[in-house]
Amino acid sequence: MRIGIIGAGNMGTAFARRLSAARHQVAIASRDVADAEKVAAAVGNGVRAVPQNELANHADILIAATPYQHQAEALCATGDLSERIVIEISNPMTEDMSSLAVGLTTSAAEEVARAVGNAAVVKAFNTVFAQVLGQPAAKTNTSPVQVFYAADDSNAKETVRALIESMGFEPVDAGPLRNARYLEPMGMLNIYFGYVAGLGTDIAPAVRKLSPAAVETRADQAPERTEAAAQRVARDDEARTSAG
Repeated sequence: MRIGIIGAGNMGTAFARRLSAARHQVAIASRDVADAEKVAAAVGNGVRAVPQNELANHADILIAATPYQHQAEALCATGDLSERIVIEISNPMTEDMSSLAVGLTTSAAEEVARAVGNAAVVKAFNTVFAQVLGQPAAKTNTSPVQVFYAADDSNAKETVRALIESMGFEPVDAGPLRNARYLEPMGMLNIYFGYVAGLGTDIAPAVRKLSPAAVETRADQAPERTEAAAQRVARDDEARTSAG
């Protein structure tokens, strides 16, 4: 895939490493092109630095690896966003990093989507630290690190799912874009565990299955539930036919 990264900081650099290792075509841009050039030179592996106003021409997917307050402006400065997918990765923290700047009734991802209305926005990677993101896939953990993603556009969602998987992560569908309202507080909690609670930045939240015994119990009940569901569908169809 052709990926454009906006931002040459820790996250931008980590994305460049991971994506180029997965053999994607990677271009990176920053407000200061010299910063992007330094990252491209350090990462190598085919990563190219391009002027920020040309980035959209070099990518089908744009990753906004900048602080939330700069994202909309940075994205709009990359060129024509029509038919582009934007991956919004931020946790919109206040200046003192004590809480979220937006939440409950909206999210950073939704606000960015409103600002760049001609692109398909996908929330993802906000619960993955740069240290984890930049590691070789085989060394991140004994099991793949989970990346939660949320979007309204089904095609963009499937494309990002495939991208996440190609990077050696486990994609977890978190539903529509409005669910970024829940992912962003999760990201803040991850930051708390990493920095305040002292667990370090080689951590990531995960959703795991229940015990095998519990799964077996549910599986035993599945045929009964399936039959009951089929009966409900049949009754609903009959009712609709009678009403017509």
